[in-house]
Amino acid sequence: MSEMEIDTPVFKGKGKEKVLAITEELDNLPWVEKYRPQTLDELVSHEDITSTIETFIDRKRLPHLLFYGPPGTGKTTTILACARKLYGEKFKAMILELNASDDRGIDVVREQIKNFASTRNIYSSGFKLIILDEADAMTNQAQAALRRVIEKYTKNVRFCIICNYVSKIIPAIQSRCTRFRFAPLSSEQVDSRLQTIIDAESVNLTEDGKKALLRLSKGDMRRALNILQACHAAYDRIDEAAIYNCTGQPQPQDIERICKWMMADEFTTAYSNIEKLKTESGLALQDIISEVYNFARLIEFPTKSRIFILKNLCDIEYRLAEGANEQVQLSALVGVFKLAQESLA
Repeated sequence: MSEMEIDTPVFKGKGKEKVLAITEELDNLPWVEKYRPQTLDELVSHEDITSTIETFIDRKRLPHLLFYGPPGTGKTTTILACARKLYGEKFKAMILELNASDDRGIDVVREQIKNFASTRNIYSSGFKLIILDEADAMTNQAQAALRRVIEKYTKNVRFCIICNYVSKIIPAIQSRCTRFRFAPLSSEQVDSRLQTIIDAESVNLTEDGKKALLRLSKGDMRRALNILQACHAAYDRIDEAAIYNCTGQPQPQDIERICKWMMADEFTTAYSNIEKLKTESGLALQDIISEVYNFARLIEFPTKSRIFILKNLCDIEYRLAEGANEQVQLSALVGVFKLAQESLA
């Protein structure tokens, strides 16, 4: 038997093992990463932004970029897709990606970012790309140091600064970048992408379950996928109750009961009923207030009474965020509705 004949089966075996290992690795990935769009064409939203950036890339006039907007709206995915379009499969060698989990103080700006920006790539023409994700967590001193680096190394490098709150980026950096706002995704956009993943993963999702999922995701694709994956692991059939149980959010019927108690029952009875429901269902007062707010907006009260309720809900939510006692704030919540009813009488 020749040497070639001996080697061939071994090579085939290794190839199969490699394919199996890659398949297993993909199966173990969170769906957020497994189904992350790889190209600009795969993105389901912000067509005006992607078309503008594609024009920049095609004309080789990419400016420094500033992406801002709520989480899960495709900011990081968009710039990674741009990097693939610019550099092809070897894009990782041409980009430096720093996240909030990395140290990005003034020393990193002066050393790591400056070293990457100041060196040119021998084997590749054009510029390199530095992605600063969650840049609103950077200190003002680090941002001030970054300002000079952006200007000095424009020939070699382009910056893409990504943040949730553009107000936390100093004006000097904002003025050096082309800004793009990523708005929350519409229900139709989230739904179209979800349906692709539901079909691929054979998820048994009911119609009311999908409506609840879209309602709770609030335009955040990452949140929608994480909830769907968690529910798929826990339930064979995913309905509205499964979605609410998995996320720990108050169910619509519970909110209806809470509002009915606050409107119809005496103060002590309403308080004890809500406290009991909170304990039995493991609900957080913060989540209850978010759902009661949606109810309060539609309540058939005179304008002044509705304004009074909404204003006080804002104050209670703020106090909870600052670490106030939940029991005291629950009393305040019931009291607000009772005072609104008294003003009507």
